[in-house]
Amino acid sequence: MTCLVTGGAGYIGGHTVLALLDAGHQVIVLDDLSTGFRWSVPDPARLIVGDAGDLDLVCRVVRTNKITSILHFAAKTVVPDSFRDPLGYYLTNAVKTQTLLAAAVSENVRNLIFSSTAAVYESSESLVSEDQKADPESPYGRSKYMAECMIKDVGAAYNMRYGILRYFNVAGADPKGRNGQSTKTATHLIKVALETALGKRPCMEIFGNDYPTPDGFAVRDYIHVADLANAHVLALSRLQGGAESFTVNCGYSRGYSVREVVDVVKAVTEIDFEVRLAPRRAGDLASVVANSDRLRSFGWRPRYDELSTIVRHAYQWELELARASRLPDSDSVNTPDATDRPVGGSYNRTM
Repeated sequence: MTCLVTGGAGYIGGHTVLALLDAGHQVIVLDDLSTGFRWSVPDPARLIVGDAGDLDLVCRVVRTNKITSILHFAAKTVVPDSFRDPLGYYLTNAVKTQTLLAAAVSENVRNLIFSSTAAVYESSESLVSEDQKADPESPYGRSKYMAECMIKDVGAAYNMRYGILRYFNVAGADPKGRNGQSTKTATHLIKVALETALGKRPCMEIFGNDYPTPDGFAVRDYIHVADLANAHVLALSRLQGGAESFTVNCGYSRGYSVREVVDVVKAVTEIDFEVRLAPRRAGDLASVVANSDRLRSFGWRPRYDELSTIVRHAYQWELELARASRLPDSDSVNTPDATDRPVGGSYNRTM
């Protein structure tokens, strides 16, 4: 059966494409390459450059390729940016999801996996479960929750099964070195810390040290991108097997403060670097840690749930990016339309 992966040339979508191929699925990627990379879509997956909010295009792709399932990753994802550009976030994350849903209904797609976020929750001193009332505190979180509501209503009205996966903080890179976080302007804590360690940034900032947490720094649940990708494959398998629709948290049920993460980065890299304190940012929560019991009840078993492992895999990818930037054709490396792959590894299917 063929899957359509929107945003499949990006970070999480790209790792999920690898996991789908490893599991034997046929994959079509639809990506506008605004933040994605051509090289991150490996054979035998096929890349179609286009907008997931283009109704005619999505209908044509679904019909032509006999798509039975859609995994929807295409989105804007930076919380602080969503306060500066709320209309852009509502357009991309909510309006274009509505268009995608209309195409799916029109073409009788039976299964949908949606990339959602823990930003739909409010800060909590205890583990956050899926039954907790959604109360997003940012335009990003609200735009994603709007999309969730639409998906649930469409599922009920048109008998479409869906899986909504709410991510906590995603980090790391493919353990086989096939992909990683490559966006130059990425704001992920571990990537920023690693870029600072490698001298790509003169220093890094930590936003706020007066939160009501044990050390005063914000606490998050960090999940390895490969474990998250495998959660998508499992979720798709459940839907294709006839399971009822579901919403699940994707995290390890273990939180680390920003300071603790920075200390692990320094330990793994054996590099000290400058860290400056800065004021809190709008939309940042004090503590958000997943209750992942529901996902584990599906049979999900994480393989890379040590923070040092997440950092080590991300560090190895940053070293590959640094090596690629020194190649003679470095001007084309790590740009949205690059065709050159910045790593030496190739795609190999493992069953």
